[in-house]
Amino acid sequence: MDINQIAQMAGVSRATVSRYFNNGYVSQEKREIIAKVIEKTGYAPSQQAKTLRTGKTNVVGVIIPKINSTSISRIVAGISQVVNDAGYQVLLANTANDAAREVEFLKLFQQSNQVDGAILVATMFSPEHHRAMDALRVPLVIVDQITPDRPCVYQDDLGAVRTITGHILKTSSNPAYIGVDEDDVSAGQMRREGFLAACEQAGIQVPLDHITVGDFSIEAGYDCTEQLLDADPTIDAIVCATDTIACGALTCLRDRGLSVPGDVQVTGIGDGDLSQIVDPPLTTIHHHYKSTGIEAAKMLLGFMSKDAGAVREVKMGFDLVERKSTR
Repeated sequence: MDINQIAQMAGVSRATVSRYFNNGYVSQEKREIIAKVIEKTGYAPSQQAKTLRTGKTNVVGVIIPKINSTSISRIVAGISQVVNDAGYQVLLANTANDAAREVEFLKLFQQSNQVDGAILVATMFSPEHHRAMDALRVPLVIVDQITPDRPCVYQDDLGAVRTITGHILKTSSNPAYIGVDEDDVSAGQMRREGFLAACEQAGIQVPLDHITVGDFSIEAGYDCTEQLLDADPTIDAIVCATDTIACGALTCLRDRGLSVPGDVQVTGIGDGDLSQIVDPPLTTIHHHYKSTGIEAAKMLLGFMSKDAGAVREVKMGFDLVERKSTR
């Protein structure tokens, strides 16, 4: 079946059927006739042909660092909600934390008729990233990193960790910090700076061996906590860059016979499901990840529609969630 046959069976012109499929004006009588023919034949217009004709794919590409992440899934849920309501489909590209693969997907989206716009949930930027982003011919929005030269939606990571560190310093005086690689500016550099800023405000000088770096895993949280306690057994609070790291810290402290929060307070960032079911439940920062996805999608749609008033930068808020891992 093709559009000409549909027009013939419905007794209308080809142009009328075309307007029907493209939401143009068609009288109610003719619309009902065309709909009956489509239902009878099961006809669906070729997306490839439509793309060639209009230059639009009705697809938004979303590049994510990993699929098994509560925060990422919340971001994607927000993006999908907005772009689906606007008539677009989401093409999800999972890089498994492989920076080279991120660049590959950006290059894929450079090719004609792949996507109408793209969102990159970013962790780091290399020169190859910047070259690939510069070459994109479709709008791009960055999520979770501050990019003054590109549209972005990001978390107030410095403010968040400064707030949660200030909270534990009300009843602790010898804190430590477990961070992540500072190539990830937001989760690595900004969160560490937030910790140090709160300690400085409280008049606490943090020794170098009270700050350590791991990856985003429970195992890293465990190993880094061992390293910190071996350096100074009197540490009375551990601020962690993520909830997952904090869960590893809780396990290590338990294995060492230390109570939380009696001996050592522990905090995380993210407020995922895990933070609520660990023992004790974790004091953490709630980032509004679904709202982040919603804002990023709205921003992208604005640029795709060439809206001159489209916002180029959004810094998200956060909430301190107090549970039983702090005093």
